[in-house]
Order: sequence, then C-alpha cells, then structure tokens
Amino acid sequence: MARYAISDIHGCLVTFKTMVEEVLQLQPQDHLYLLGDYINKGPDSKGVLDYIFSLQQQGYRLTCLRGNHDQLLLYAVDKGEHTVWLTPEDKQKTLENFGVTRFSDIPSIYISFIRSLPLLVLLDDYVLVHAGLDFTLPNPLLTSNHLLLNTKHMQPTWAKLGSRKLLHGHLPVPRSTIERAVNKKKPALNLDAGCVYYKNDQFGQLCAFNLDKIELFFLSNQEPFYSIKLK
Repeated sequence: MARYAISDIHGCLVTFKTMVEEVLQLQPQDHLYLLGDYINKGPDSKGVLDYIFSLQQQGYRLTCLRGNHDQLLLYAVDKGEHTVWLTPEDKQKTLENFGVTRFSDIPSIYISFIRSLPLLVLLDDYVLVHAGLDFTLPNPLLTSNHLLLNTKHMQPTWAKLGSRKLLHGHLPVPRSTIERAVNKKKPALNLDAGCVYYKNDQFGQLCAFNLDKIELFFLSNQEPFYSIKLK
C-alpha cells in the first residue's frame, strides 16, 4: 500500500486524472490524501469533483480535506454571493463549470460533499491541512478554522509538531522550493506547485508526494487552453 498527497487542483481535471492514473498509477489498496482547493480558477471544477466521486465509487481510498476555495462555495450558498471575494471572471468560470447562473443553484451533492470535509487530519506521522497551523500557540493543533484554511505565515518547528510532519498547500511555490524542503527535512512541506497558474514560469505543475518513500512527483499542467491571470 502506498500513501500519496496532492493539493490545490483548482479545476485542472486533465492534469489531476493523468497524475492519478498514469504517474502514480493509483491502486485500490493505496490511500490518496487531497488537501483541498478542488475548484475555482481552472477549467473544470465540476469535473474534478465528479472524478473524486468516481474514484470513491470504484473503491479507491481517498481522504479529502477542505480548502479555502471550497469554503468560498459554502459562503456563497450560506451567506450570499456578495461574501465571495473571487473576481467576476473567476465567479463566472466556476458557475459555467457547474452549468448554473447562481452559486445557490449548484447541485446539493457538491455542496454536501464540501460541507462534509474535515479541515485537519492527524496521522501517526503526519498532520494534514490545507493552509497551515498557528505555531504561536502552545498547541498548534488548536489553530482556528480560519487559519487552517487561510494562513500564509508559519514558523513550523519539530518541537511543536512532535513526531509528525506537516503537509499543506494553499500558497503556490516553485518546484525547487518543494524539493529543497524535502532534501533539508523541514518540518513542513508545501505541496502547492501552482498547477493552475500555467502562465507563470515558476508554477504550472501539479505535485504529488509519497508519504512513506518521501518521494515527489511533478506533472506540468495538461489542460486545454483557458484564461487565467499571472500570479
């Protein structure tokens, strides 16, 4: 059995599917951890969620966490679209993905799925979260939900993580930064290689991580053309 983690897919269905089926060659006995941000910005938000559902229905073992962009969908449904800070272009792209004109019209199966997702998962050897932990706290595991989804500033230490390594995404970083963190055995590993931002030279890759072999896999954005601003 292999354990893999991937973060920040952002609607890049073709790249995600290629990573799972051709690069990782995921097996039903393996365990795939997804660290959130399945939707927005990329070309096929709905397709990413549908593919996750398909893997689950086929018996693959997936543990999915919620990201801040997934949370935005809940805010739009629960509090109104005016609470969502996406650009008008990004809003429209996501709505078109789902074939609706209002976030409240997105089918309930997708809303219920996102609402069910945990914000933090503890394994014996890893802490999994979308954005990060608050290391100013005596116990970072008590981080607020807002920071679990949104923090961009951390000073992780082995002393506060104990025997666990922190895996997260949220903030796009170059491939070289991710590789350096692995090589230097840093206490936290950011797996967001900015797949959706294919126009940026330093981004545009989906990253997967083997939790047991401490091995990284990278795949360049495979999507058909779509519009997105430089990050």
